[in-house]
Amino acid sequence: MFSQEDKTAKQYFKNGEFEKAKITYQKLLKNRPNNIIYIKAYTETLQQLEQYTEVDSLLNKALTDIKYPAFLVNLGYNFQLQNNLVKANENYEKAIESIDINTSYVNSVAKEFQDYSLLDLAIRAYEKAISLDKDLDFTIQLSKIYGEQGNIEKMFVSYVDFIEKNPLYRNDLKRIFNDFLTEDPYNENNIILKKALLRKIQQNPDLIWNELLSWLFIQQKEFNKSFAQEKAIYNRLPESLNRMEELASIATTQEDYNTATKVYNYIIETSQDIDTKLNAHYNLLQFQSLLALEKDYKSIQSDYLKLFETYGTQTQTLKLQIAYSHFLAFYLHQTPEAELFLKKSLNLKLKKQEIAEIKLELADILVLQEKFNEALIYYTQIQRSLKNSVISQEARFRVAKTSYYKGDFKWAESQLNILKQSTSQLIANDALDLKLLISDNKYEDSTQTALKLYAKADLLAYQNKPKEAIIVLDTILKNHSTEPIAEQTLYKQAKLFEAQKEYGNAENNYQLLIANHKDGLLIDDAYFSMAELYKNKLNLPEKAKPLYEHIIFNFSDSIYFVEARTQFRMLRGDSLNQ
Repeated sequence: MFSQEDKTAKQYFKNGEFEKAKITYQKLLKNRPNNIIYIKAYTETLQQLEQYTEVDSLLNKALTDIKYPAFLVNLGYNFQLQNNLVKANENYEKAIESIDINTSYVNSVAKEFQDYSLLDLAIRAYEKAISLDKDLDFTIQLSKIYGEQGNIEKMFVSYVDFIEKNPLYRNDLKRIFNDFLTEDPYNENNIILKKALLRKIQQNPDLIWNELLSWLFIQQKEFNKSFAQEKAIYNRLPESLNRMEELASIATTQEDYNTATKVYNYIIETSQDIDTKLNAHYNLLQFQSLLALEKDYKSIQSDYLKLFETYGTQTQTLKLQIAYSHFLAFYLHQTPEAELFLKKSLNLKLKKQEIAEIKLELADILVLQEKFNEALIYYTQIQRSLKNSVISQEARFRVAKTSYYKGDFKWAESQLNILKQSTSQLIANDALDLKLLISDNKYEDSTQTALKLYAKADLLAYQNKPKEAIIVLDTILKNHSTEPIAEQTLYKQAKLFEAQKEYGNAENNYQLLIANHKDGLLIDDAYFSMAELYKNKLNLPEKAKPLYEHIIFNFSDSIYFVEARTQFRMLRGDSLNQ
């Protein structure tokens, strides 16, 4: 019953119905006169009604009945609301003096000061308690107040001191630090934290400071500087290269391939574990292949062959074998050799999962050659072999994609409908995107000409023939410009232009999308992609900034909203906690 009345009173207060809240809190206090929560809530309600005399009586009675000196802060604030600062300060001083009687009072007293934004008084309360009992530690509370005051340097120094005594809390404090930092290494807050950490390294060369500096450099996307810190950590504590692997992965994701290459080479040179070495080789070759020009392909092939010569074609190198087959087929266009190489891998002593991984790549190579029916056999075998697994769901998605390439949109849709409920969010999202593409465009004309052309362009892009794909997409834009698929076509073509470094053409497509498809499903994608193009590829941050801002004010439910806000604030030079 009390719980329900409590909820009712809170709702009245929230709705601004203070008279009703007052009556409800009176009932609650009649049954529980010493309930501190109800007394405080009733106080706030009366203050909203400007019934300050009643508050005075209520709090003075509560101070007599209950040993709770924090009520002195509430009483003082009640006088402050009446502009009686003399009486307000008298009660604030009494609240601080109560800590002399019992240092445990500081928790409630300081919190009340904070709630009223009386931050200097809250600091005095904590400092007084510490002076009375040296074992008390309110570093976290004080650091938070310094941050609220805008004293960022004092806040960072205080938190860093706390980490020195309590290193297990460093990950919690990283989350707090993140609210005050930006990606910009020249941002004032970033510089303050870096200096605080460098001072600690000089005073006490503990590895935790190198770790935090490495983390800070990662936030600033200065991965090379992070690498220097990680080397310092590993040289003093050569236990694991996991941190190095994580750094290389982040650098790769952020497209700092130069640093990623250095880190992976360091892992290869340093590690004594063969699996760790092979994994580094694999990741290195993955992005090297992606970035390579055709003239570099033979060199990459040679790197693969040297690895097989050193480590053999056994189960330990299976991941590399699958990657090499992919490289042979998709880059060197040596599909018979790729198939043969993979089929030899099937002769190894393998687990079901490993067999499925080989068959998945084999089927992909068959799709590359447009041998769709043969590919579908392999995909189906994977589904039957490992039912309900992620790789089985991936195989089902590729069945749908293959059917889509063939122009069998009905069967593709039936598979995609199942996959919308996939346990893998990535597969579910991909399935939904393809489902919408088909369902939104299949009824536009009875021959489905535009959709078939789009599927053909999609296949050409899959076959690593971007120029041919761009030409097919041009045909759609020329002959089907008034159909819904034109929006999707402009966006896909823009992405292909970007991959080909034809940034002017990509920019033109995004501008056409924004101009002609204001109410389209891809409008926020277009704004965000063009902003990223200006910022990351064309180095025109001033052109990117209004685009990010447009997303913030017009697409609050967009998946790009959070990132757009972060990038906008960073370009404007804000601290991210503002």
